[in-house]
Amino acid sequence: MVPTHFWVNVFLVILSGIVALILVRHAARMNRYVLTLIIVLLTTTIGFQWIYERNEPRFFTPLINQIAPLFPQKPHY
Repeated sequence: MVPTHFWVNVFLVILSGIVALILVRHAARMNRYVLTLIIVLLTTTIGFQWIYERNEPRFFTPLINQIAPLFPQKPHY
């Protein structure tokens, strides 16, 4: 018997794939400047979140270690 949690995960993966496909098709018709602005804003928001919280993926840690001293970080108590 396969656990229900597995099927929920499968459903979420399929649903996120469909949503991603719809977004990519919509982005193809979008103005390039607007798309570039959205990508830059999302990338910098995620990057600053990783630097402040230090919750980046393990393979990005060497890069974040070099960038982190230039930006504010969450205080450690």
